[in-house]
Amino acid sequence: MDLKEIAEILKCDFSGENFEITKMNTLRDATKSEISFVANSKYIKEIQSSNAGAVIVDKSTKEFVPEGSVALVVENPYWEMATLSKYFAPPIEDAALPEPKIGRGTTVSLKTEIANGAVIGENCTIMAHVYIGANVVIGDNTIIYPSVSIYRDCRIGNDCIIHANSTIGSDGFGFATNKMGEHKKIYQNGNVVIENDVEIGSSTTIDRAVFGTTHVKHGVRIDNLVQVGHNCVIGEYSVLVAQSGISGSTTMGRNVVMGGQSATAGHLSIAPFTTMAARSGVTKSITQSGLTFAGFPLMEHRLWLKLQGKIARLIKH
Repeated sequence: MDLKEIAEILKCDFSGENFEITKMNTLRDATKSEISFVANSKYIKEIQSSNAGAVIVDKSTKEFVPEGSVALVVENPYWEMATLSKYFAPPIEDAALPEPKIGRGTTVSLKTEIANGAVIGENCTIMAHVYIGANVVIGDNTIIYPSVSIYRDCRIGNDCIIHANSTIGSDGFGFATNKMGEHKKIYQNGNVVIENDVEIGSSTTIDRAVFGTTHVKHGVRIDNLVQVGHNCVIGEYSVLVAQSGISGSTTMGRNVVMGGQSATAGHLSIAPFTTMAARSGVTKSITQSGLTFAGFPLMEHRLWLKLQGKIARLIKH
């Protein structure tokens, strides 16, 4: 899609060189053939350093678009980004893609559905009612239990185990809202990458990224009924216990432990070797490694225990 077509979709003025736009991306990662957007003035620094070929902005941020990048000025950039995301969404399945490839020694149930473009490695076990989407790549020695769904473009490593009813690559919870309170879907055009030696419990969901990748790194252990939001990064050997939830764009260092029913807000950074006790509520980034936290609002575990003891004594009196 060329820039002039995009300007017509967004109903904004366009002048200057017309060129092909291949995809949407973040300000930080966009290249000259990609388009990005600015929905908040706090990202002004990122506008100025962006290599995006075009940026969707409003009047207040137009002046910060760097030379060599085209500013597309609209009233509500976030809403218009949602509008445009639909046009860059790839097909869910594509008959033009090559037939699936299945490696030597792999067992696939006759009740499994595999879309075109998928590649499955050697010595895997794929059980009944599994769905493997277009362009999915699965490594060697991986076991996928019944009724797992792996959406298009996702990547699963070697020696992984995914238990029954889990979903990898479903759409992240993303939408724009206008002044009238109406919602518009933001098409999630990224993917999920799961590295080697990862085990994922039953009925867990890992959402695909808006742009880029939701990334589960080597050696992670995820329990049943866990939610991982779009664009999250889960560090090596982290452990996520049942019913924990990670909001979108949260990045965890290695060996983070989340107790049962603990949760994070979005866009946070969690230091390596952090432990969060059951039902912890994380609302701010954790920058110091190796600490244990509990409670809501979150506090160091020892302090939380003292607080609970004092509350108990107050009740007794």
